[in-house]
Amino acid sequence: MNNQAKATDTVQPGMGTRVVWEGEQVEHPYNATQTPIIASAAYGYQDIDAWYDIALGKQPGFIYSRMSNPTVAVLEDKLCALEHAESAVAFSTGMAAISGVLHTFLCQGKRVVSTRDSYGGTNKIFEEFLPRQGVEVTLCDTLDTEEIEREIARGCDVVYLETPSNPTLKILDIRRLVDAAKRVGALVIADNTFATPLNQNPLLLGVDVVVHSATKFLSGHGDALGGVACGAETLMAQVRHYREINGASLDPFSAYLIIRGVKTLALRLRQQQASAQALAEYLCSEPLVESVNYPGLPQHPGHAIARAQMRGFGAIVSFVLVGGMDTVVKLLPKLRYAHRAGNLGAVETIYGPARTTSHVENTLEERQALGISEGLVRVSVGIEDTADLLADLRQAFAAVHAQRLQGQGSDTCGRHAEVST
Repeated sequence: MNNQAKATDTVQPGMGTRVVWEGEQVEHPYNATQTPIIASAAYGYQDIDAWYDIALGKQPGFIYSRMSNPTVAVLEDKLCALEHAESAVAFSTGMAAISGVLHTFLCQGKRVVSTRDSYGGTNKIFEEFLPRQGVEVTLCDTLDTEEIEREIARGCDVVYLETPSNPTLKILDIRRLVDAAKRVGALVIADNTFATPLNQNPLLLGVDVVVHSATKFLSGHGDALGGVACGAETLMAQVRHYREINGASLDPFSAYLIIRGVKTLALRLRQQQASAQALAEYLCSEPLVESVNYPGLPQHPGHAIARAQMRGFGAIVSFVLVGGMDTVVKLLPKLRYAHRAGNLGAVETIYGPARTTSHVENTLEERQALGISEGLVRVSVGIEDTADLLADLRQAFAAVHAQRLQGQGSDTCGRHAEVST
């Protein structure tokens, strides 16, 4: 019996089991089966010496929730396990995690190399905030791996990767860029929000720090804000210190909601990815679509790399519409099973153009410089039935086609006559 138990203990459980149990096999007050919300700002001690040891980190415990909180600690332990990290630090938002990590390791005189195809908020840190602090920032063409390697080889302190990228779904070769970074002693940070720990574990590919917007797929229900950074304890101790002093700590209520959301991540993502693949394939056949971005498509430029470093292709699809924003404003209101909102990763499907979602912080000129078309629409695919999402998209396009034909009157011919059948 003991031998059987030992053999069983060596078997790694599946991700569907791990998202439920990791970080939560601890004893809760009153023998609660669910992680409680500990909404206390401070924690009191009769023994002053013990209090001091806890404050110095010599003993486990909590003294003030800006520094650590029991509910938040469970979330950190869960994500730490899912990302194969030694330690994790939770933040109040995804951008707090990203900016906190970047500001921990970058200061005046240091250099960071990244790509142009990063989330708009991240891009603002690179273009606006870091340069004014004396940090040299170099942003490369995301698809030009050799250019990225050349810039890394010139010497840098940090390499920042986002793959798949938001909202263009470009794929970076993590192993190759990690190798380039290690040759010059640079720290590698990767945003794993789109992939989630189920599809990709950058730390296992050599990355030093992984960041997530926990608001998105980890939470999964669009009702909580949060972020998390994962990595070696030596690095996370520095990140934790920055967060404690700058104050962007995660509150226990949001931590509880994110913990609850993570437990269903495997179930949600399974359905979302199946629908994303189906929607991407349909969009490739739609005459009003110029291009489709989804790494699960064989023709996607990063498909082979994605297959090599990911276990699934994710639940985000983006596409560029013929006619740009004029077509966007006609199509999106006709969708029945969709929020038109600036979020992603929720159980409901969400559509939105880049100018009001991923790159709302950027001007038109900045988006154009980044290669973000005004006709680009990002779809965060929800858990609805695939057939219903496909039917909804088809009817919306059919309505736009009919509207275009009416506008052209009796002169309609050729391609438009064909799509009306």
